[in-house]
Amino acid sequence: MAIEVEKVIEVIVTVGSLPAAIRPDDDIYDAGFSSIRALQLLTELEDQFNVTLPDDRFSVARTPRALSQLIQELAP
Repeated sequence: MAIEVEKVIEVIVTVGSLPAAIRPDDDIYDAGFSSIRALQLLTELEDQFNVTLPDDRFSVARTPRALSQLIQELAP
């Protein structure tokens, strides 16, 4: 299953209430994403893409591209 970065960006923008102009290599926290919303983002990404994201790997994947690569790697 190919995970498109754009799909991950959509989830990040929705959960984090970010501007849609976030790019694939932008740090989501530098772009205004709140760490309080990280759990919501984790849950939403897991639901949307049917994966379980380990907390330690999720916390270091700070860009949409890194998150999509992590999801791709763990997808069934």
